[in-house]
Amino acid sequence: MDSVSFLLVAVILTALAFDFTNGFHDTANSMATSIATGALSPRVAVLVAAVLNLAGAFLSTEVAKTISNGIVDDAKVSPVMIFAGLIGAILWNLITWLAGLPSSSSHALFGGLIGAVWVGAGESAVRFTAIVEKIVIPAVASPVVACAVATLATYLAYVITHRAAAQVARKGFRAGQVGSASLVALAHGTNDAQKTMGVITLTLIAGGVLGHGSGPPWWVVLMAGLAISFGTYVGGWRIIRTMGKGLTDIQPPQGFAAETSATAVILASSHLGFPLSTTQVCTGSILGAGLGRRLAHVRWGIAGRIAVSWLLTLPAAAAVGGVAAWVAGRGNAGVALVAGVAVAAAVGFYALSRRRPVNPDNVNEPRVREPAERTLDTTA
Repeated sequence: MDSVSFLLVAVILTALAFDFTNGFHDTANSMATSIATGALSPRVAVLVAAVLNLAGAFLSTEVAKTISNGIVDDAKVSPVMIFAGLIGAILWNLITWLAGLPSSSSHALFGGLIGAVWVGAGESAVRFTAIVEKIVIPAVASPVVACAVATLATYLAYVITHRAAAQVARKGFRAGQVGSASLVALAHGTNDAQKTMGVITLTLIAGGVLGHGSGPPWWVVLMAGLAISFGTYVGGWRIIRTMGKGLTDIQPPQGFAAETSATAVILASSHLGFPLSTTQVCTGSILGAGLGRRLAHVRWGIAGRIAVSWLLTLPAAAAVGGVAAWVAGRGNAGVALVAGVAVAAAVGFYALSRRRPVNPDNVNEPRVREPAERTLDTTA
């Protein structure tokens, strides 16, 4: 096997590793509210999410096409650049997972690729108009739209059921959450699994295996779906706790409203080919569910830290991707150095997470607070 073929295999494996981190980073998107309200047990919730993420991966490839030939010029991209961009995305995913912050895996991927391609091929290889149209505008609009829809849906849920016995209404909404959470997981598969498909397709185009403008082959769809599904099953418990217990105290009507609102926004985006952040959509819908319930308490300090992480994601991942592209561009030794640093960092982050582990048994326990929450929270 020649060096180019070996590099292609290495990049594809790195893309699947990112897809795995995407899965456990975003499990909270579909299941945090159902776990918080008790509609589903933690272990059952991640299993359901994993299966439906896999199913959703086969429903559409519009987002994958946007990634493979939308935001960068595929004629100027090399496998080394894609490898570097993926490293930037993986490291940012691990940092925010350790901190329990539901940042966007999608924007980490976009940022990593943009930074790596910019350094490796120059500014002309980055399609800034497409980035603004298909990434920046949806990033700003989608959480706002999801928040507004969820606020209205939550208000209507309480108005419609205000004459019903509280226990009956709670039981009904919990049952409804099984379906609404499942729909979010399915919608997540139609959007997020597509992104890794697009990256692998871009790699195959850059390596001359596929022609320019090609869509993802069936085996790419299957591998990407399996990787994100397995990551989802592992469960990103730290982020699940933040989204389920950190932003607001979720009740079954709120959980149902948040999940149905998020599903509508994500599926509409997937149909249009917009690779939006499902994390931002789901976080916005949870915030809206808190606002829609009378006298509900929204923890604005946590919401503010999440918003800061959203703002930092694109530039931070781009910076790491750019540095990785510069080092990896030195040759095989550079690629090996970047890979070694990434593996060492991943091991270090995992070791830090074991100091205060979050798992299915304690995910619904109150978060441990730091004094005045002045420091970065790594307990959720």
